[in-house]
Amino acid sequence: MSASRIGFAVGAWHERIGSVQASVAAACLILMVILIFAGGIARLLGHPLNWAIDAATALFAWACFLCADLAWRRDGLITLTWLTERLPPAAQALCRLAVLAIVAAFLAYAVAVGLHLAWISRARSFQGIPGVSYSWVTLSMPAGAALLLSTTAIKLRAEWPRLRRALRGGDGAHR
Repeated sequence: MSASRIGFAVGAWHERIGSVQASVAAACLILMVILIFAGGIARLLGHPLNWAIDAATALFAWACFLCADLAWRRDGLITLTWLTERLPPAAQALCRLAVLAIVAAFLAYAVAVGLHLAWISRARSFQGIPGVSYSWVTLSMPAGAALLLSTTAIKLRAEWPRLRRALRGGDGAHR
């Protein structure tokens, strides 16, 4: 299989994962709101749902990490470009490549540490929900970091041709 076909297959897979991810994140946010509202109504009626806020907190953790990757995919995170945009195209491409490499290293570390944290917290029960392991909440961090890492890898792969063009003297600008 050629490199371009592999790249296309990875891109298609990444898009499918992204659409599932968006649906799961939306469901987490909707369920979170429903749980908080139901918990408030139940408390008003004198029958509090003590677990509702804890479950909503768990859903919020998952939604945050899923949405972070969705924003990263769409270049929707804050960037500081006032310095780098004044650099020549080759230097801009090198800066983008360096930043992506640093981000990838951090995310790989976050996956490893998050998996370890989930493993060591497996016996701990989640706050107000006995019988549910705290690991289900803790796993949101390495899962989100893994998704962010896959997006970063795709961004790194896309940056190489820009760097080559910039080093050859072509326009290596980022969009």
